[in-house]
Amino acid sequence: MSGTRTPGTMTDSTSTLGRGLKVRHLTMMGLGSAIGAGLFLGTGVGIATAGPAVLVSYLLAGIIVVFVMRMLGEMGAAIPASGSFSHYARIGIGEWAGFVMGWLYWFMLIMVLGAEITGASGIVSGWLPGVPQWVVALVFVIFFAAVNLAKVSNFGEFEFWFAAIKVTVIIAFLVIGVLLVFGLLPDTEPVGTTNLFGHGGFMPEGFAGVAAGLLVVAFAFGGIEIVTIAAAESEDPERSIAVAVRSVVWRISVFYLGSISIMVLVLPWDSSDLKSGPFVAVLNQAHIPYVAGFMELVVVVALLSAFNANIYGTSRMAYSLSRRGDGPAFMARISNSGVPLNAVLLSVFFGFVSVLLNWWLPDDLLGLLLNAVGSALLVIWIFIVVSHLRLRPRLEREGKLTVRMWLFPWLSYLTLAMLAGFVVLMLFDSDARTQLISTCVLFLVIAALGVLNTRLRKRPQTV
Repeated sequence: MSGTRTPGTMTDSTSTLGRGLKVRHLTMMGLGSAIGAGLFLGTGVGIATAGPAVLVSYLLAGIIVVFVMRMLGEMGAAIPASGSFSHYARIGIGEWAGFVMGWLYWFMLIMVLGAEITGASGIVSGWLPGVPQWVVALVFVIFFAAVNLAKVSNFGEFEFWFAAIKVTVIIAFLVIGVLLVFGLLPDTEPVGTTNLFGHGGFMPEGFAGVAAGLLVVAFAFGGIEIVTIAAAESEDPERSIAVAVRSVVWRISVFYLGSISIMVLVLPWDSSDLKSGPFVAVLNQAHIPYVAGFMELVVVVALLSAFNANIYGTSRMAYSLSRRGDGPAFMARISNSGVPLNAVLLSVFFGFVSVLLNWWLPDDLLGLLLNAVGSALLVIWIFIVVSHLRLRPRLEREGKLTVRMWLFPWLSYLTLAMLAGFVVLMLFDSDARTQLISTCVLFLVIAALGVLNTRLRKRPQTV
């Protein structure tokens, strides 16, 4: 591994990457990455875990996400970088932090790829009797490898329309859901709060259920930070990131909280249909011909859109890490179209690994990945907050702030305290505790490798 920069510098040059992304591309990429398995499949798991009280989990996590993204947007607008929060951790905390955050995020998105391709291929294989799930997954991985190897402007346009489809459908779902709640559709009655407070009450699993649901909730909001990674390849990074962060945050909040509210109002939280397919289960109550089947198709589109965006995210993070000496030099190679060729191929390789996991653990894989990803994301959010607290005074002195975190530093410290509180709550749930311990072990392993990498880079080279 070889470095290309002086430690602690504020820049993270990405001059060799393509510059073809527009604000609308960035916005839809953020939505495309965040509206995937977490919303369409993870919500069912969250409701089954916490009952209607999963709304509390989503509300608290939503507040955290708004604050974290505001901090990240502030740093991103001041210092656009393909390494995003990994680069900010490096210059704000230390080289080891940049190494750990970059590779932990890369590892997390690789697990996300597995969850998304598992969900999509599972649905499609059900439409094709006799075709194994792993074969469907393999076809998808090959197709999206080709999309990500195209120049970034073409990729951005593809992801824009891909994500626009599911955003439109979610809005339609919210409209139909409200009509269902008030009994305004034919052959329906107002549901009131029967499902919200019946079947064991609003919090049937107690605080332990809310705590267990937090890992799934954290996973659901994950992916929104890809906006700050992609901004480095936009035509006007400083302006683009400010606009995209603002628009993505409130849209994600409305889509998630609105959808969950409809689900727990329309159907009992312990319904098996909610766990297996929450959107389809709700729309089945509307008795609209073919709408449930159409929604299933949209779920596949949503999962594949998120899969596509996350291949982008993993490849850019790996590229950035390699550029500054925290990864193999071969991953910093750029194609003639401005795409980090080998970094994309590495992500695609692990897409194939997820295909093998589909063959090996087709029924158990999704739940395992949802929990593991949630706990890793919490660690990344904590480091984003710490990086912001360290960098804000420096950016203010240099006059680089165009986006500002509200009520600094009080809301930043409050965010940090809330994240710490989430971790404490999760320790009271056996499954969540196991995942947190696994994440801690992974964190320590990556941190040890980071320290070793730093020492090797500082060692005098012999000729």
